[in-house]
Amino acid sequence: MKTRAAVLYQMGQVPPYFKSRPIHIEEIDITPPGNGEVLVEVEAAGICHSDLSVVNGVRPRPTPMALGHEASGVVTEVGANVSGLRPGDHVVFSYVPICGQCEYCTSGRPALCEPGNQANANGTLLDGTVHFRNTQGECVHHHLGVSAFSRYTVVSERSLIKIDPEIPLDKAAIFGCAVLTGVGAVFNTAQVAPGKSVVIFGLGGVGLNAVLAARAAGAWPIIAVDLLESKLQLAKELGATEVVRADKEDCVEAIRELTKGGADYAFEAVGHEKVWRDVFLSTRRGGEAICIGVAAPDVEYRVPAVSLVGEGKVIKGCYMGSSVPSRDIPRFLNMYMAGRLPVDRLMTHTVKLDQINEAFDMLAEGRAVRQLVVFRDDRN
Repeated sequence: MKTRAAVLYQMGQVPPYFKSRPIHIEEIDITPPGNGEVLVEVEAAGICHSDLSVVNGVRPRPTPMALGHEASGVVTEVGANVSGLRPGDHVVFSYVPICGQCEYCTSGRPALCEPGNQANANGTLLDGTVHFRNTQGECVHHHLGVSAFSRYTVVSERSLIKIDPEIPLDKAAIFGCAVLTGVGAVFNTAQVAPGKSVVIFGLGGVGLNAVLAARAAGAWPIIAVDLLESKLQLAKELGATEVVRADKEDCVEAIRELTKGGADYAFEAVGHEKVWRDVFLSTRRGGEAICIGVAAPDVEYRVPAVSLVGEGKVIKGCYMGSSVPSRDIPRFLNMYMAGRLPVDRLMTHTVKLDQINEAFDMLAEGRAVRQLVVFRDDRN
C-alpha cells in the first residue's frame, strides 16, 4: 500500500524552512506488518524539537527518513505473533521500542533499552527492518521507530501503548514524548516531594510539562525561566509561582534569592552548555540538577568541581522521563482526565501535513509550544 509522508533527504538545513522546504511531502510505499509488528493509521502527531534536531543536523540520523515520533492513532492491521493489540485499538506511540530482555529492560529502566536505542540510531524497527520506500525504490528510514508524519506507519508492537478509547486521540498524541519526558522528569527522575522548590529552565513542550508536573506534585515555589515573555506568561498560567528572564545578568542570583539559597531541584530542558551551568549553580547545597535537554554530540557540560563535592550536589541525566511507557503513559493520561495535567493548554496550533515546513519555522522561532499535524483532511 501507499501512504503520504514527510520525508527528509538532507540534514543540516536552517530556517526559514518554508523557503528551502527540506521536508518533502510525498507518496511512498509501505509494506505490511511482519512478525510482532502493527500497522497504525495516525490520528495526530506532535512537532517536537527532536524532529527539528534531525532536520538541522544536531542529532545525526540516516537519510532519507520519514520523520515524526510523538503521536496517537488506531490499529488497522496486526502481524504474526502480536498478542496485545487488535484492529480498532487506540494507541499512543513510544519512541523507544522496548525489547524487554536486555539488562536495562529487566532492571526497570526500559528507556535505556540497548537494542531499542540501537535500532533508533540505525533508522530501523526493532528487528532491523525498514517498511518504507520512495518512488525510486530507495529505502526511507524510520524515525525513532515511529515515523508519525505519515498517514500510515508500521511499528513494532513494543512501540505502542494501548489507551482507553474515551480519551481524545488528539490530546493523547503528546503523551508519548513531551508529557512522558517532562512529567516523568519530575515524578520519576527527581521524585519531587510536596513543598520542595523547583526551577525549570526552558519552556518548550517538555519544560512546560515539567511545570505542570511540579504543580501536581505540590512543589513550592515553582520558578520558570525562559527568554520569551509569552512562554513565561503561559508558565504562570500553568502553575509557576515565579518567572525569571534567562537573559538577566543576575538570573542565578534571582533564583537563589527566591528559593532562599537555591532550588531543591533544577531542570534543564534546553540542551545548551551555558544554560546547564546556570541550572547547576541555581541548586542549593545537596540539591539535584536534572538534565533533560538533548545537546549536540560535541557539546560538553562543565560544572565547578568544588561545588559538586563540597556542597554534595547531585547531577542526573533524564532520558524519556526515566519512564516505563506501559506504566507511565496510562498513569499520566489518568492524571489528565482527572484535571491534574491540563496538557491541552500547551497545544497552540494544528497544521496539515503540507504545512510542515512552516510549522518547523514556528517551532524554531519559539512561536509555538506544541503543534499537531492532523490527518483528517487526508481521509476525505
